[in-house]
Amino acid sequence: MELVCKTEQINERDARSFDTTRGEVIVAQRDGQFYAYINRCPHLGVSLEFQDQQFMDMDREYLICANHGALFQVDNGECVFGPCKNQALKPVMIEVHSDGGIYLKD
Repeated sequence: MELVCKTEQINERDARSFDTTRGEVIVAQRDGQFYAYINRCPHLGVSLEFQDQQFMDMDREYLICANHGALFQVDNGECVFGPCKNQALKPVMIEVHSDGGIYLKD
């Protein structure tokens, strides 16, 4: 299993990206749960952020694509606003282990 990051690297209602063998992966935390997605907007195929590690909207409610303002739900990656509405970020299956590591599932 490939280690993506440690749980303490992702604050509640925040997200960060990490380079993995599957590409750049965004890991987000919401209500103590962790979610991971490939860092590619379904609309243009570009990374979500303009500024390094800036993935959340101002209210820290949604993941946001800085290119055109699309908003994505943290828990399922579905676009709820913007030109890619009803599309979704590509999920990455992860496991959180007792050592605090977040690992890619095989």
